[in-house]
Amino acid sequence: MLRTARTAYIADAEEARSLPIDTILVGDCIDHMNALPAGSIDLIFADPPYNLQLEQGLTRPDQSRVDAVDDEWDKFESFAHYDGFTREWLRAARRLLKPDGAIWVIGSYHNIFRVGTALQDLDYWILNDIVWRKANPMPNFRGTRFTNAHETLIWASKSQKSRVTFNYEAMKLANDDTQMRSDWLFPICTGAERLRDEDDEKVHPTQKPEALLYRILNATTKPGDIVLDPFFGTGTTGAVARKLGRHFIGIEREQTYVTAALTRIASIRPAVFEALQSVTPKRKEARIPFGSLVEQGLIQPGTQLFDLTRRYSAMVRADGSLVSGPHQGSIHKVGALVQGAEACNGWTFWHHDDGGRLAPLDDLRAGVRRKLDLLSA
Repeated sequence: MLRTARTAYIADAEEARSLPIDTILVGDCIDHMNALPAGSIDLIFADPPYNLQLEQGLTRPDQSRVDAVDDEWDKFESFAHYDGFTREWLRAARRLLKPDGAIWVIGSYHNIFRVGTALQDLDYWILNDIVWRKANPMPNFRGTRFTNAHETLIWASKSQKSRVTFNYEAMKLANDDTQMRSDWLFPICTGAERLRDEDDEKVHPTQKPEALLYRILNATTKPGDIVLDPFFGTGTTGAVARKLGRHFIGIEREQTYVTAALTRIASIRPAVFEALQSVTPKRKEARIPFGSLVEQGLIQPGTQLFDLTRRYSAMVRADGSLVSGPHQGSIHKVGALVQGAEACNGWTFWHHDDGGRLAPLDDLRAGVRRKLDLLSA
């Protein structure tokens, strides 16, 4: 159930131990953040005002008006005023993060360098800056500058010692088994995803595409994590969090945006639990030595192993070593020696006869790991 709250809600110690998850808090972001329990948030995504300084609006060459950001919430008296606001909300945000928590802040050239300075001054530790390259940027109508075709995101941990969540293997898989780079190509929010009012006007001028938040949450959170968005707008963070089985807390002062966000998020159903799990990092998988498969009777001493083409063979000995002609040693060492190679992954190179078909040893190892996972669940 989605809810809204209008005031700082912590009344006593018992209530302070709970969080208003999957809720939009209506009002000033700094007030609400200062009222939330310290060390309670896994990740913060912030899309703050950019302070674009558009004093006279923006027009095309034919003098038609461009639907640019000229809302009151983006106007500040001076850079000093904007810097003070930035430091205040970032200070409140840092108090909320768990020791291993992290923050994402998005901005343009108007504000992102000032935000970066504030982050470092407040002892955040910058992990990456990400360039969101827009596939369909708004052109520079006056022809006086390069087209602004990107925005910058800063990913920072609460401190240098924080051990943040980073689903590296999942990002690599999503990128066709290649390391994910720090330049991301996504279109700006258009079409059916863009929320519009009954007059067909944009509900929010800077609505972010869900694909951008999908990657951020998939990369740097786990199912069940709590994500705070202090500039919630029309609820992109909440919508994606709900899809991915994360919890959200949104803070937004504009009632029009709150209403749109509530309607949007209420229509979303999260994926089933199994579909939300990420690939287990290799370094976190239980180490299963080949000898343990022999000890458990999954591979009998004397068993003949083969490569997939049956060109090479080796016999399993009682101590878990292999012997192949003059070669003896581990599954990896013997696999390398018979091929004349420098190295070999014996788990995938060597196969055993499984009912008439050759199956890699790695299948047996995976079965042992699944059994261990069930026993520890």
